This record gives sequence, C-alpha cells and structure tokens, in this order.
Amino acid sequence: MIDIHTHLIPNVDDGSESVETTFKAFEEAKTVGFTDIILTSHYIPEYNETKKEELTFWKEKLQEVLNNKNSELKLHSGMEVYISENISELIEQEKLLTLADSKYILMELPMCTTINYLDYVIYFLESIGLKLIIAHPERYANIQKNPELVKEYIEKGCLIQCNYGSILGKYGKEAKNTIKYLLKNDLVHFIATDCYNSGGIYQEIPKALKKLEKIIGEKKVLEITTLNQRKIINNQQW
Repeated sequence: MIDIHTHLIPNVDDGSESVETTFKAFEEAKTVGFTDIILTSHYIPEYNETKKEELTFWKEKLQEVLNNKNSELKLHSGMEVYISENISELIEQEKLLTLADSKYILMELPMCTTINYLDYVIYFLESIGLKLIIAHPERYANIQKNPELVKEYIEKGCLIQCNYGSILGKYGKEAKNTIKYLLKNDLVHFIATDCYNSGGIYQEIPKALKKLEKIIGEKKVLEITTLNQRKIINNQQW
C-alpha cells in the first residue's frame, strides 16, 4: 500500500510532535503493509507557510535514517495545500510541492463553507499540467449535505482522496455515511491515512481494509490503496 496524505514531519504543522513519534509511525505503517509514504505537511497561506526546502530537507534526513536501519520504507515529499485565490502566485513563486514531485497536487477545502472560485483553481491547475486531488471531501459539511457534488468535481477534472479513519467513524457519523456513499458510487480514487502521530490510524488499517472490502470488494480496494497511488509515485498520466 502507498500512503499519499500524512503529517509526519515533526514540528512543522499540527502533526507529529517529535522525531520519536515520527519513526514509531513509520514502523507501524511498515508493519501493516505500506511501502511508500508521502509527507504532506500543511501549507496554509498567511498561516502556515512552511518552506518547501525545509520539507524536502526533512524528508531526505528521515529517509537517510530509515536506510541506515535497513528499512525498505520509501518516503516522498509533498504538501496538503489549503485552497487559495492566489494559487497561481504561489505556484509562480515556487512555494508549493506537488506529491512526490509529480503532476498531482493535494488540496484541502474549507470544512464548513463552499468555495466559489474552485472552478478557477481547477482550470488554472489543468492549464499548467497539474491534476488536483481533493483531500477528504467526506469531512466537508457541504459534501455531507450533498455528496453528488463530488461527482461534479470529478467531471471537472478532480481526483478524490478519502481517509481510512472515515470508514471507521473517526470523524463522526456524517463523514462515515458520506464515504460509504462515495465508495458505493465509485467516486473515490485514493484512500489515505491523514496520519498525525503514532499509536493511531496505522494500527487500525487491517480493520479499515475489511470494512472497505465489504463495501467495494478486494479488487477495488487494491486500486484505491495501491494501484492509483503508484500512478502518482511514477508520475503517470491519469
């Protein structure tokens, strides 16, 4: 399996608070079957603007330690970018990281409000050869009220990433019901942990996989946990 959404670089956002926590999480990920992890620290304009050079540095140093431990876990750089009207400027100023240095970019939308410039962001990214992946839409209030909106996002060119924790009820009943709807209607391209620390979601992955297989079957689970993610890692055309 490949995890494309995590907050495991220590002390750069609200994720991992220590190097020790980070390596414990890496070990948990490896134990349950993850081969690759993309480190997607938050980038929130005017609030949490971690420099991409710092994130890349951390990734390289963490990978170096893993290699010295003979771990086969492979790390990749990335960001979870909070949507902004100034996305074109941020990209022009080279402030953002795509996922694993690919054409795919992970973006978070507001939890409780609708963005009226989403179409602009989608089409701008498309015009410069980038593919937008919307992070955990099952957690957004407007999607919970109207899950059909996700179909519209996909028709406009977006890809959809949901969280393992949602199927386990970690984000509440509405998120759980919404991800079930999205899965049953083939509206999920990736599932990821959105992991913030050790001792959490990685330990519950086997349980989540069983629930997913009951809903969409083993073949589809392989697709949204591994095969589609491999297209990102390899920077393949969607």
